Amino acid sequence: MDRLIYTALSGAKQVMEKQATTSHNLANATTTGFRAQLDSFRAVPVIGEGSPTRAFVVDSTVGTDFSPGPIQNTARDLDVAVQGKGWIAVEMEDGSEAYTRHGNLKLSEAGVLQTQSGLNILGEAGPISIPPDVTVTIAKDGTVSTIANGIKPGAVTIAGRIKLVNPPEETLTRIDNGLFKTKNGDPAEVDTDVSLVGGALEGSNVNVVDAMVNMITLARQFELNMSMLKNAESNAAKASQLLNLG
Repeated sequence: MDRLIYTALSGAKQVMEKQATTSHNLANATTTGFRAQLDSFRAVPVIGEGSPTRAFVVDSTVGTDFSPGPIQNTARDLDVAVQGKGWIAVEMEDGSEAYTRHGNLKLSEAGVLQTQSGLNILGEAGPISIPPDVTVTIAKDGTVSTIANGIKPGAVTIAGRIKLVNPPEETLTRIDNGLFKTKNGDPAEVDTDVSLVGGALEGSNVNVVDAMVNMITLARQFELNMSMLKNAESNAAKASQLLNLG
């Protein structure tokens, strides 16, 4: 009886948490470069004297779905999509290095190349500064070139090269705002095999249909756990009646 109660109660709690994860994935179905979070359930025995039969359910975050999302052309000069595996390096507010697939870039008021959330894009020698009144072009290898407007023919100037990395997926951990970091906090090495697609953005890899089916399945699992608790209560009441008769 106690095993049933512990398993059903903890199962219902973890189903609600997994439902929150699924809802989060679904809410980011249109977020550029988003990577879906994966969860799974596992049963764990309760360790301790007097409870050898009790078990509970744990929702384990097994990782992230790193499969690529669809690439959509935008024809915007500061839009880039990572082709295949790889990441764009950004500078966090504390000076540490993080990685993103969100290639919708912009220029700050000071002319620094940034993400839409205001994080500096890292070049191989630090943040990349763009002079005013120029046309920006980002090459396949991440090289950022500028051509002065109003000068014909304009001279091409190299402003820098975006740091592109491809650390092993098992060494990455998710942080806020869809960013990733290495688990040990060390910066990843530059990978020259990573390439960009200019004038395009990578969509989210969340499958909307699968996420909706998941939410329905989880709702049914929650109802099942609630039914198990009601059955346990009913069984306990009947057992008490039998004992009273005795």
